[in-house]
Amino acid sequence: MTSISLNSVGKRFGSLEAVKSVDALIEEGEFISIVGPSGCGKTTTLRVIAGLEEASNGEVLFGDNDVTDDPPEKRNVGMVFQNLALYPHMSVRDNMEFGLRVDGVPDTECGSRVTRVAEMLDIEELLDRSPDELSGGQQQRVAIGRTMVLDPDVFLLDEPLASLDAKLRVEIREELQELHRQVEVTTVYVTHDQEQAMTMSDRIIVMNNGEIQQFATPDEVYNHPNNEFVAHFIGTPSMNFIDCEITKNGDTLSADLGFDSVEINESRINRSLIDGDLVRLGIRPEHVDLCHTNGKGFTADVKFVEPTGKDKIVHLTVSDYDLKAIVEGNENVVGGETRRMTFRSDCIHLFETESGECAY
Repeated sequence: MTSISLNSVGKRFGSLEAVKSVDALIEEGEFISIVGPSGCGKTTTLRVIAGLEEASNGEVLFGDNDVTDDPPEKRNVGMVFQNLALYPHMSVRDNMEFGLRVDGVPDTECGSRVTRVAEMLDIEELLDRSPDELSGGQQQRVAIGRTMVLDPDVFLLDEPLASLDAKLRVEIREELQELHRQVEVTTVYVTHDQEQAMTMSDRIIVMNNGEIQQFATPDEVYNHPNNEFVAHFIGTPSMNFIDCEITKNGDTLSADLGFDSVEINESRINRSLIDGDLVRLGIRPEHVDLCHTNGKGFTADVKFVEPTGKDKIVHLTVSDYDLKAIVEGNENVVGGETRRMTFRSDCIHLFETESGECAY
């Protein structure tokens, strides 16, 4: 196992700054996911770690070794791409042995390594088949196995599950977690799928515009987002946002939404908030409570309802805002009706309107 340090790493393509002075320390044996929208720099960062792209500035360290200028073959990294690139004219066994033979590993050791990894991935019965005889999930296991037999110090995966159907993605995701528990190789996993990142990772790097917005555990990223971008990007459905004004009545601070107000617990404030400040309130759909028209709270019009089985996603209109709430699947709520709703005051977030930084 080895740690990975990115120290002020940047990457430019001509005038385009794809990665902007990234700093991150990935501990030995950690499973880290990099998530963000298309073009945010996550794959470029991964390729710089692998040595497939040369850093324009900064340094990359594996443990105490500076590998910034080392080519990929000297970094002992294993990489799995979305394009599996299996050799169609070779058997599964030959595909998995290919890298070992290039490295001059003796035949007996090649065989033992392939057998060991094939057993771990439950593909030992497929070793004599050709890739075109395999399902998509089986091909994915072979691609992962081909990398694992090399005993890499660092395991890098670039959206390897993107082409699989939803059910198979879940299965392979679970297998990857089990594999990581067995081999404990430091792993960096790039994905646009936040669910994969949240369920698989020890910590998550959230990127946007070539910069790290937050590097923290799934729980911290979800419940304590650094800024409005992270709050919006992480979570399905995404967080609701409402512009509001801070008001003070005696010793009490509140967020005035125009149609209601929410009291603020001053002990949670991490940036100065005073009477008259304009901020943006965020509340996750699962922290919005619906009640009937004779209940407390404020009035909301139900636009439509999306049943998901266990839950329902309720789309509502309040003033000029389109909001979402999550209710239990057996809740009787239909489009066109009027409900009252409340926000759980201990679950709100407040963001500065200019910077988007979290203030509460």
